[in-house]
Amino acid sequence: MSARRPAARGPARGSAPARALCARGPAGQATVELVALLPLAALIALAIGQLLAAGAARELAGNAAEAGAAAILQGTDPAAAARAALPGWSRDHATVRVTGRRVEVRLRPHALAPALADRLEATASADAGPPT
Repeated sequence: MSARRPAARGPARGSAPARALCARGPAGQATVELVALLPLAALIALAIGQLLAAGAARELAGNAAEAGAAAILQGTDPAAAARAALPGWSRDHATVRVTGRRVEVRLRPHALAPALADRLEATASADAGPPT
């Protein structure tokens, strides 16, 4: 009995199809590496977006506090002026406190986790100066 050789699977070594399969190897590796890094890239993008939202909240809180202080000088309601200076989405996330001639605005940015929003809360204050 003669020993039978198993049937060859795939193209023979050195043939054009074999070289084509080997050429796809590094590209396939790069694809796997890219797919593996996508969650990390998404996490980094979310973190950058959250920091940008915190910066925007800080800027908006400062503008609102100044608007409230200006309202004190004009003799109008400082809390209402501070809230009016905020865009619609942030009014629900803001706390305005008026103490004498000082206006303090606390603003929570939008966040993926509520605990994160508490840590990134922006506080700004403005003083209308001494009484006249």
